[in-house]
Amino acid sequence: MNLFEKEKQLFLPTYSRVPLDIDHGDGVHLIDKDGNRYLDFFSGLAVNALGYAHPAIVNAVTKQVSKFAHLSNNFVTDIQIEFTELLLKYSGMSKAFLTNSGTEAIEGAIKLIRKKYGPDKIIYSLTNSFHGRTYGAVTLTCKEKYQHDFKPLLPNISYIKFNDVTDLKNKINENTAAIFVEFIQGEGGINIVSMEFAAQLKRLKEQFDFALVADAIQCGIGRTGKPFSFNYYDIVPDIVVAAKAIGGGLPLGAFLTSKPFDDIFTPGIHGTTFGGNPVSCAAGVVVLKEIFENGLMEKTAELGSYFIDQLNELKKMFPEDINEVRGKGFMIGIEMKYECANFVEKLRNRKVLVNCTNQNVLRLLPPLISEKEDIDFFLYNFNEILKSK
Repeated sequence: MNLFEKEKQLFLPTYSRVPLDIDHGDGVHLIDKDGNRYLDFFSGLAVNALGYAHPAIVNAVTKQVSKFAHLSNNFVTDIQIEFTELLLKYSGMSKAFLTNSGTEAIEGAIKLIRKKYGPDKIIYSLTNSFHGRTYGAVTLTCKEKYQHDFKPLLPNISYIKFNDVTDLKNKINENTAAIFVEFIQGEGGINIVSMEFAAQLKRLKEQFDFALVADAIQCGIGRTGKPFSFNYYDIVPDIVVAAKAIGGGLPLGAFLTSKPFDDIFTPGIHGTTFGGNPVSCAAGVVVLKEIFENGLMEKTAELGSYFIDQLNELKKMFPEDINEVRGKGFMIGIEMKYECANFVEKLRNRKVLVNCTNQNVLRLLPPLISEKEDIDFFLYNFNEILKSK
């Protein structure tokens, strides 16, 4: 019985697995048990910002686990402090609550908003959004395919049409508690909030004093060429939700608050057993220093611009195939004029890993350590596939 047959016997059927038997990772590559090397522009759903087996992460994790892997949050640890100081510094926020994942951080942010504004005010998110799979998070996720089998969902959560300024103005009022925004939508197809929408959002926030929550789970930690995607706008969120890349491949998330939200929670009202795990925080310190202090974010911005420019050249060459190229930094979507699942397979056959989201968008999430030659390898193979259609 092979690996995939065993998987079907052991696990609930919730995943469409990639048909590769992976042995290990090395930098920007995954290597299967037959020795085939795959350029990974999926990077664990934007988690592996420093690629695989990064020596500084290996050293930090080994050092920490030899001390203790877990104490519980009855104790505070030096490594939690070091990590959180860096995360608050580069986010511009005031305080943090550390979690295991993005969806848990979203749930915590919902609880924080409900405690501050009460149960009756409306929390909004945007259409085509994705905020997670737990009940609060999936209620915020405005996609029927994720919600329809699990209703009733949380009350007093509703939706605003993405980038629709009129809908935004019509719905936001004195009965608004908060709006959750991915300033670059990931699962939704790499959709970017317009400057006009963000400007109107800022004006309404000043008028009605609701909470702006920036979901930066996928579009944060330098991936877009700035610390967080909201940094492209003249707007400051009240709460920032982060996860994925911040743990260097280990489970770690956070919701971060501005000063007006610092004292809403009191001891015992919220908690977690594993959130802020010391080993994850040790890896997270490496990630934050590499990205924000060792030039990796600036390199991502530069190479991301090159990547997008070259993809737009391919769009000119293949207008019958490519509808639009969108993104910032190393968070890029290629919207095809048809469903793109077959491109995922064709690229995999050429030893390149990407995924298809929203049916017709090839989502590219390269590790931030990727070099120009890695980008060129993708471009060459994508071009060859387009030519051979």
